[in-house]
Amino acid sequence: MKKISNHRIADLLTARKEEKRKSFAVLLDPDKVDFDTFQSFLAQAVENEVDFFFVGGSLITNYAIDKLISAIQKYTSIPTILFPGNSLHVEHTADAILLLSLISGRNPDFLIGQHVIAAPMLKKSGIEILPTGYMLIESGKLTTVSYISNTTPIPHDKASIAACTAMAGEMLGLRNIFLDAGSGAQVPVSPEMIAAVRAAVDTPIIVGGGIDSSEKALLAMQAGADVIVVGNGIEQNQNLLPEVAASVKMFNLQLEKVY
Repeated sequence: MKKISNHRIADLLTARKEEKRKSFAVLLDPDKVDFDTFQSFLAQAVENEVDFFFVGGSLITNYAIDKLISAIQKYTSIPTILFPGNSLHVEHTADAILLLSLISGRNPDFLIGQHVIAAPMLKKSGIEILPTGYMLIESGKLTTVSYISNTTPIPHDKASIAACTAMAGEMLGLRNIFLDAGSGAQVPVSPEMIAAVRAAVDTPIIVGGGIDSSEKALLAMQAGADVIVVGNGIEQNQNLLPEVAASVKMFNLQLEKVY
């Protein structure tokens, strides 16, 4: 499959944000993908008009990123975007990479250190780079990403801290803001926090973690999320993918009626 040209995904995210149209991304952890049933899962994703696949995780023990991306590109035209836990998770066949700077924490390795290591590989790869301010939000439990990154999440009820952090990230030139409650979150990022960040920045806002129902997806979209990310919830509930997809589609259809 032909690689998507530079800036195409970034331009798409920006255009959709300006149009107030929402996108649905499915997060795939290579350690948790069942390749025996993966083709049928991909068919379901195509049928439900999933917009993006985010591929990666905080800790990967079974390095199958290349195999996973190859299957996605063989059976779908859905863009694959790397969601790396560190510089080892770079795969040149992906369409783009969320170059995550963990601006909610104070660990220099995840602010810039891993990026320095990955930069030469990324420059040679031709992968579209999506500079992204990554913000961990407290979710009721210690998540893998918080443990691995050795950082403290922003408290769930401190919307002003999240807004100022996102604002600083945008001023530093980051082009997307990702609010993440983490895999297996007990509570998702609150609509109040999403709304505060939406009021503070002009970048596209990506929201994930704890979105385990179409109702929670709708609340996040109404608050200002531009991209809804669902991962762990789909593994536990096979109906979640079509339910969230329908919620995103309905939101966009209602938007068209308004305009």
